Amino acid sequence: MLEPPEILLLGPGPSPSSPYVRRAQSKPQLGHLDPAFVPYLDYAQAGLRRLFGTENTLTLPLAGTGSSGMEAIVANLVEPGDRVVVGVHGVFGVRFADSVRRAGGDVVEVVAEFGQSLDPDAMQAAIAAGPTKLCVVVHAETSTGVLTDLRPIAKAARAAGALFAVDCVTSIGGVPLNFDELGVDAAFCGTQKCLSVPPGLAPVTFSERALERVRARTHPVPFYFDTKLLNGYFGAERSYHYTAPISMIYALVASLEEIEAEGLEARYVRHREVSAALRRGLAPLGLTPLVPVEQATPMLTTVCYPAGVDDAAFRKHLRQQHHIEVGGGLGPLAGKVFRVGLMGHGARLENVLRALAAFGDALAAAGHTPDVSAALAAVHGD
Repeated sequence: MLEPPEILLLGPGPSPSSPYVRRAQSKPQLGHLDPAFVPYLDYAQAGLRRLFGTENTLTLPLAGTGSSGMEAIVANLVEPGDRVVVGVHGVFGVRFADSVRRAGGDVVEVVAEFGQSLDPDAMQAAIAAGPTKLCVVVHAETSTGVLTDLRPIAKAARAAGALFAVDCVTSIGGVPLNFDELGVDAAFCGTQKCLSVPPGLAPVTFSERALERVRARTHPVPFYFDTKLLNGYFGAERSYHYTAPISMIYALVASLEEIEAEGLEARYVRHREVSAALRRGLAPLGLTPLVPVEQATPMLTTVCYPAGVDDAAFRKHLRQQHHIEVGGGLGPLAGKVFRVGLMGHGARLENVLRALAAFGDALAAAGHTPDVSAALAAVHGD
C-alpha cells in the first residue's frame, strides 16, 4: 500500500491541515442533493462571506483548484473585445492576463518588476485611458510575496464604471479583505493556503453589479462556470448542476469552524507575528527577504539566496534531511530565491524555529557559516 511521507509543508501551498480538518474528510459520504448535506453548504457559504468581507448572495465553493475560480470570473465577466486592465507583477498576474486573452478580451497590462508593488497611479491611468469593462489584480502575489493595496485601484475602477475583480488565493484567511467596503465586484481564492484545506475547491464571490453584467452578455458562458446554473445549486433551489465534492466541503466547513473559534482578528495577528519572527531570524543566517516588510504578505516570504548557493541542492537538502518543503522561485526569480509559506495551521512559531535551523544546516552544507543560535534567539526578540 502506498504511504505518503510526513513532510512539513512550508512552501507556497498546499499548507498543513489540522487533525480536525483531516478527520472531517473521513466522515460518511452523503449525496450532494441529500437534505442532510444542505447545512454544510449553508455553513460554508456563510463562512466564506465573512472571510471575503461581503454579503454577496452568490458566494460559493466552486469545485476545482484556484485556477478554476479565475476561469469562472473570466468566463462570466469577459466577452470578446472587452477592454480589461490587468495588473502584472508576478506569475499569477501573467496567468490572469493570459486567461482574459483566451476569452477574447483586449488586455491592457500594467507591469511592475517581479518583487515590486503595482503603481496605483499607473493602474488608474490605464483604467481611464479607454472604455474599461474590467480591472483585475492579484492581491497577494504568490510568486513574489508582494501584497497590493486594493483601495486606490478599486476607487479608480468604480470611477470609470469598470468592474473590479481580485485574486485573493493567498491572502484570504491571512489578512482582512473587506471586499464590500472596498468595492470589489468579484473574487476567487483556493482552499490550500491560509484556509489549510487540501487543494480542490475555489471559493468565489460575485456582486449583484457583476451579475447584472453577466445577465447582459451576448455570448454564452461555459456550462461549468455559468453563474446562473451555479446559483441553481448553491441558491435556494438546490437543483442539480454538478456533483459537489462532499468530503472537500466537509473539510472546508471544519476549517471555517476553526477560524470562527480562533476569531478573525486573532488569526490575522498570528500570521503577522509569525511572519515577523521569521524575518528576524533570517539576517543571522545571511538571508534577506526579497520584498520590504511594508509591501510584503505576512503569509508568504520570498528569500534571496546568498552568492554560491544552488537552489535545487538547497531545497533538496531541506526535503531529504529535514522533511521540509519550501517553494522555488518562478519566472525571472527562478534559482535566485526560495519561498516560505507560513499559512493557516502552518503559521506557528515552532515551525519558524524548525525552518530556520534547517535553513542554517542547508547553508552550512553549501559552504556558508550561518549563525543558527543567533537566528533562533532572534525569533523571540533576544
